[in-house]
Amino acid sequence: MSLALDPVSQDLLFREAHTARSFTDEPVSDETIAAVYDLVKLAPTAYNTSPLRITVLRTEAARERLLPLVSRSNRPRIAAAPLTAILSADLHFHEKLPQLMPALPTLKDDLYGDAEVREGQALLNTGLQMGYFLVGVRAAGLAVGPMSGFDAEAVDKEFFGDGRQRSLVLANIGHPAPDAYSPRAPRLAADEAITTL
Repeated sequence: MSLALDPVSQDLLFREAHTARSFTDEPVSDETIAAVYDLVKLAPTAYNTSPLRITVLRTEAARERLLPLVSRSNRPRIAAAPLTAILSADLHFHEKLPQLMPALPTLKDDLYGDAEVREGQALLNTGLQMGYFLVGVRAAGLAVGPMSGFDAEAVDKEFFGDGRQRSLVLANIGHPAPDAYSPRAPRLAADEAITTL
């Protein structure tokens, strides 16, 4: 069965795309990152909560603040990438709900007034948006290297000292270097991953 997306686009977004480990020196503009965001902001989130926040580290000074907070194996990758994005969840996303969901003016307090409920929803919906963001970077013809391997609490303190955001993933972004990709590891077959009841 064919998909609606043409095979070239399927390759760009999925089959030929890998997690990048190295990048060329070619810069990635703020306009490109904004264009990616304008595409991926349409990702589904509960009640249009849209809690993903993207902090772009482009300058050497910003990276110097991050490098001591990541694992040793990730430091060279971050130092060499054109930019690194901290993908985080806004734990106070509900404050934007009057703007994002005007049809439900009391939603901010009725459903998301409880901090524990709000945190769970922030993490879940940011996860959805992060997946879209990674595919959006690929749609821009760029490579992305998402990674964990960092002290999230220390990153939050260093970059979001007010406690409003929780960092979840670091993502190096740029044009892939010739040695950017390792061979693709195996994936589960459809019959191993899908259960139909």
